[in-house]
Amino acid sequence: MKRTIIDTKDMELEDHVVVIKRVTKVVKGGRNMRFTALVVVGDKNGHVGAGLGKATEIPEAIRKGKEDAVKKMIEVPVNEDGSVPHDYTGNYGGASVLLKKSPEGTGIIAGGPARAVLELAGYKNIRTKSLGSNNKQNVVLATLEGLGHLKTPEEVARLRGISVEEVLN
Repeated sequence: MKRTIIDTKDMELEDHVVVIKRVTKVVKGGRNMRFTALVVVGDKNGHVGAGLGKATEIPEAIRKGKEDAVKKMIEVPVNEDGSVPHDYTGNYGGASVLLKKSPEGTGIIAGGPARAVLELAGYKNIRTKSLGSNNKQNVVLATLEGLGHLKTPEEVARLRGISVEEVLN
């Protein structure tokens, strides 16, 4: 997956809290309650990231998750139809997410966790299918992993040393 440092100072970032979980640690004096928040951040223009925040209060966990997501942002290719350049299956842990190219007018066909990532990345027409685990964190990370491995026709042409027309035909 291509990790490039993205300057987020001049971006209008939107965030979406995918899940908030209450976790408990049993200690000598009783139970310690803490919260973890899975947050997806994107600019709806080809940049998206996901992060996990942990804290004793929910707002603090969300803030930390948002900061983590901004640090882990990646750039994803969006074609002229608002879809992915080609089909790909992203895997993370037990979760797999199939990303399928779609024509104009399809809309975003995706489950909850994958939908959050795709909407904030800026996709308008895409079909997905979540396979394997339904764990929300793994589905989000599998979607990001799949998006990070996508290549534009220009990138493929450059890597192969041929023209874009030869790649598309």
